[in-house]
Amino acid sequence: MKKEGKIIVGISVGDLNGIGVEIILKTFEDNRMLEFCTPVIFASIKVMSFLKKHHNSKINFNLVSKLDQIQPNKVNVFNVWNEPVNINFGQEDPKVGEYAIKSLRSSVKHLKNNTIDVLVTAPIHKHNIQSVDFKFPGHTDYLNQELEGESLMFMVSNNLRVGLLTDHVPVNEVSSHITEALIFQKVNTVYQSLKQDFCISKPKIAVLGINPHAGDHGVIGKEDDTILKPAIDKIKAEGKLVYGPYSADSFFGSNTYKSFDAILASYHDQGLIPFKTIAFGNGVNFTAGLNKVRTSPDHGTAFEIAGKNSADESSFKEAVFSAIQIYKNRVQYSQYSKNPLKITSK
Repeated sequence: MKKEGKIIVGISVGDLNGIGVEIILKTFEDNRMLEFCTPVIFASIKVMSFLKKHHNSKINFNLVSKLDQIQPNKVNVFNVWNEPVNINFGQEDPKVGEYAIKSLRSSVKHLKNNTIDVLVTAPIHKHNIQSVDFKFPGHTDYLNQELEGESLMFMVSNNLRVGLLTDHVPVNEVSSHITEALIFQKVNTVYQSLKQDFCISKPKIAVLGINPHAGDHGVIGKEDDTILKPAIDKIKAEGKLVYGPYSADSFFGSNTYKSFDAILASYHDQGLIPFKTIAFGNGVNFTAGLNKVRTSPDHGTAFEIAGKNSADESSFKEAVFSAIQIYKNRVQYSQYSKNPLKITSK
């Protein structure tokens, strides 16, 4: 892993009919961002120039056709395609979705080749991206196929970190997906991420129940007693500080979440509704468990405000900062693992 110099942040542009490019432009209009990293946007100079003009951005792009041409202190654009794209803000368009995937595929290719250090993805529209060649419900599943490791959607904002046992799964299928093996896998992924990505030496993790009131001892479902609790007990026997299952309805409102380094929710909305209620606009979606760092903002394409120059870039900017910090933490963790005496003596 890179140890010196500015971190190279690859950026996929997401759905061009959404707010993705707008929040990218607004983030890097602040020249101070270039003190922390060297951005490379995977798109086309024609599209970026058109959207720059539309949003009255003052950024001067550095066009590159090879990654060895990137320049520090510049916003670099890697030309993924040359043909024009018909942009209609706020409209669902599978053709535009194809360009979101072109940007993503190119950026992931360079991430795998180590020509960029981290990846920050602008929002995609999950319906627009579906095709014969791309049948993934989102970024996470695609990255899990392309990169090494076992992915986990990890929503982070300061000391609030929420992971998911199941992510893009229909609610009526959640219970059937949750097994002892899955619980072990996700808890271990969260545990390792807290150590290497967030520098927490002895992580404390809470697991939320599957059923209302964690099943009320079998009155409202047996899965919490027959699947979650036995798995948690086995993990605790290994020496990990893992607790639960907790009743999800009161867990956040009572501020119990503040006593833990991370929370593992059983399904998507159980974890993301409270997370976004508490941290929306400042949260980051981090794909934990993989051998590369990828982050994204905590919101979608926002078609309803696309093209109006009113999007808030705060979450995207946080995603850039988080990717940089997680990368640095991994370098430090790797160095410590190889030579703990040298690191602790500093």
